[in-house]
Amino acid sequence: MEKRELSSRLDHTLLKQTATWEEVRRICEEGIQYHTASVCIPPCYVKKAKEFVQNRMKICTVIGFPNGNTTTTVKVFETRDAVENGADEIDMVVNLGMVKAGEYEQILGEIRAVKEACDGRLLKVIIETCLLTKEEKTELCRIVTESGAEYIKTSTGFSTGGATFADVELMRKCVGRQVKVKAAGGISSVEDAEKFLALGADRLGTSRLIKLLEEEKQRGKEGR
Repeated sequence: MEKRELSSRLDHTLLKQTATWEEVRRICEEGIQYHTASVCIPPCYVKKAKEFVQNRMKICTVIGFPNGNTTTTVKVFETRDAVENGADEIDMVVNLGMVKAGEYEQILGEIRAVKEACDGRLLKVIIETCLLTKEEKTELCRIVTESGAEYIKTSTGFSTGGATFADVELMRKCVGRQVKVKAAGGISSVEDAEKFLALGADRLGTSRLIKLLEEEKQRGKEGR
């Protein structure tokens, strides 16, 4: 796969707790340089980042992150605030306690409420696959399909594991045709990134891939 095509499927991500504006600004610059699909950043930097990129790329942020167990009211407020600040895309975390309790209709209602608050912006629903059974993953694929969200996403990157090939295969098989899949968390090589895409992922969320692409580019220059 051409590196330009690979980076165009990437949400270039910086969500660590200690992220500073200078670090966020840097990944915005990298996102513009590599033509990534978006940069995924903490909500507190959305407004400043939107002003900085001047519509040269999409700004994505996270809601209910990383645990997912804030109230629906809080998630809706966070989403509206992010949209007002200029967010183009929203990645929300489902309430995993509700998943474990089998409260799928409540989860569906929450996702729909957040989707409405997105006001036309793209919504990705993070289900944290590493904490779920196969049955729970399958049921959440159904719920996300019914919700109107555009994407289902594997992971926050803050739990016990990230995206796996098996999870991406399962999600691609179980979601509706209109729903896309985002693999995130632990993607540590260009080869893995390409395999996730081959298995059906439409987006990748990672903080490492741009650095890996830069290293490959540098090795190519040195080999001339």
